[in-house]
Formats: sequence, C-alpha cells, structure tokens
Amino acid sequence: MKNKKTIRAAIVGATGYGGVELIRLLQAHPRVEITSVISSTNPGAEIIQGFPHLTNIMLGTLDAVDPQLIASKADVVFLATPAGVAVELAPQFLQVGLKVIDISGDYRLKSPELYEKWYKRTPADAALLEEAVYGLCEVWGMEVNDTVRLLSNPGCFPTAILLGLIPAVAAGWIDLNTIIIDAKSGVSGAGRGLSLSSHFAEVNENFSAYKLNKHQHIPEIEQALTRVAGKPVVTTLTTHLVPMNRGIMATMYASVAEEARTDADFVNLYNQYYEDRPFVRVRKAGTWPATKHVTGSNYCDIGFAVDERTGRVTIISVIDNVVKGAAGQAIQNLNLMMGWDESTGLMFAPMYP
Repeated sequence: MKNKKTIRAAIVGATGYGGVELIRLLQAHPRVEITSVISSTNPGAEIIQGFPHLTNIMLGTLDAVDPQLIASKADVVFLATPAGVAVELAPQFLQVGLKVIDISGDYRLKSPELYEKWYKRTPADAALLEEAVYGLCEVWGMEVNDTVRLLSNPGCFPTAILLGLIPAVAAGWIDLNTIIIDAKSGVSGAGRGLSLSSHFAEVNENFSAYKLNKHQHIPEIEQALTRVAGKPVVTTLTTHLVPMNRGIMATMYASVAEEARTDADFVNLYNQYYEDRPFVRVRKAGTWPATKHVTGSNYCDIGFAVDERTGRVTIISVIDNVVKGAAGQAIQNLNLMMGWDESTGLMFAPMYP
C-alpha cells in the first residue's frame, strides 16, 4: 500500500470531537477519500443533523459498526472512540484486512496491568499491545511505515508534554528526578459526552484541577520518557480544566543537570532535535507560546526560560488538543504509513484571533 496515490478511509466514532475533526481535515486531504463514517449510537441518521456546519461538505448517513461492510469500501479505519471500545473493535478490523489507527488510548500502554490499573478497564490482547506502534511522529516516526497494521495515536496531554521534554531528556540536560508537569486543557478534551464538570455554568469563569496523581496519561508519559532515558522515569502531573474550547498548555519544570545552560542553549538543542520536522516550532529565547498561536493547526510550539538563580528550566509547550493532540496527528501518522510526506493535507495556518 506504500505510496498508493489515494486511499479510502473510514471513521468510527464520527460524532465525537475527534471524529468530526477527522472529517474536516480529511475532506481537504488530497490523497484520502472518506468512504464511511460510523456511529454506534446513531446509525442511519444524516451526518448534518448533528453537525450542520458540514452542510454541502459531508453528505450521507452514519453507518453502523459492520467490519465486513466497512472493509469492503475502505483501506484504513480511524477509531475515534471512548476508552475501552477499541479493545473490542481493533481485532475485528485487523481480521478483515484493514489498517487501524486508534485514537482512543487502548493500545498506548505496553503493559496490560498498567492499562487495567489506570483506565479501570479490561486491557487489549497482550500480543496486539506489543504489535501496536506508538505514533509520536517527531520522535519515533521512523517506525511508522507501510508494514504497520495497528497504530496507537498518542494522547493529547502526552503529545504536548513529551514533545516539550524529550530533547532535554535525551541530551541528559535535566535531572529526571525533578520533573514536574503543570498542564491545562480546554473543555473539548473531555469529549462531547455530557457530564456535570463540562456544563457551561461549571466551566465558565472557573479554573479547576482534576485527577490529581490519577490521570490515565501519567503512565503513557512515563513509558515514553523511560524509553528515551533508558532508565525508569517517574513524574508528577497535575491537569487543569480551563474555560476555553480548544488548546493545551503544558508547563514543565526541572533542575538543569550539571553545567549551567541558557535559554539560547535550549533553543539550539531543540532546533537541532526537531530539524526537518515541520510541525514543531521552537521559539526564540525570551519569547513563549500561547494556545491561541496553534489553534486549529497541527503545530506544537515550544519555549524556554532558564532560571540561573534556582538552577531550573521552565519549558512551555502548546498544542490544539483536537488537532495535534488527536485528529491531525492521526493523519500525520497515516501519511507516514503510506510513505507520503508527513505534512500532506496538514499545512494550514492556525486560526487567529
């Protein structure tokens, strides 16, 4: 399938924020045709009933989950589903010959025991967990190729956090025992389902921390950092909900290891690490990114501040959680799987203001 001119794509979970964002982005992709959009909760309904903004853009009705039927008209399926669903669906789609890109998180952790502990759900088959390729494109993109059957798309918080930390970890520039992560997300990160915590009156004019020391993305972050460092890494992550639709800002603190470093040193290190990676933009010394700078785009912007007084560095990383943290990165992985330029269909400017 490598370098195939065009491919046919199906989207399961098309009525969630990640699924509808896949529709928006894939509609503009020059080498992808959306042939099926699937919903287990509302099959048979017209797409524009729930998403009027797709009028004259995406027509047709929502299909039911039928692996054989979907495989008859698609080459790859995106699983934009809640946690626990892909555990059941991915094996069925693989069995009928489809490539699977899972956005849900069911195949990110290599340890079934860790998944069960942090997600409170039955884990996927251990063999499939081992087979799944973790698609953090800027770090392990070389592993994403046409031989991959099952691709695990990184989580939104881990994407921002890992892109912000990994170059410094790989270079040995920070003390691994001192990493503290303070991350904030817009409300869309909680998904489209209704809950008390996402009601307007609960979120508006409010700022709250949640899942302290229990967020399911903690083991994913530690798994990736351990892989880079070559030894176990344990972190502290505090997540916050902020009253905006989209965006993640991850602020990381760590002690600078051994010799003193400057802002310019970190800028140079990160520019070298992410050289030729189109979606990471490293800020010049003394300037820092904001979530508005990446809204609606597949970019991750990173900035630094070294405090010579305390010997610590502050690393700020921002992404759009629905694009780079979900649908956009999934398409970036699809491009790599197909042997296309990773930026195909994704080189659009952020929305502003």
